[in-house]
Amino acid sequence: MKDDNTVFIGGKPVMNYVLAVVTQLNVGTSSEVIIKARGRAISRAVDVSEIVRRKFMPGLKVASIVTSTEEVARDDGTKSAVSAMEITLKQ
Repeated sequence: MKDDNTVFIGGKPVMNYVLAVVTQLNVGTSSEVIIKARGRAISRAVDVSEIVRRKFMPGLKVASIVTSTEEVARDDGTKSAVSAMEITLKQ
């Protein structure tokens, strides 16, 4: 279930996610947005938060950064540990 103030980072270009975060903060009812990523997308999530903070919304603050490990089922039925990160940005 997707929260209204959450942006999930995947394989799209960084600027697509930057636009989603800025739009969420400007149009959304919340004064914060959560950027979530797993695995190789973690570095893209950090890029997104830094671009938003430095170029588009300089007054934005990083409220929290949470790291974790999630178990993901592979196609062959085995489980694999994948790193995950949540970055919360607040106005």
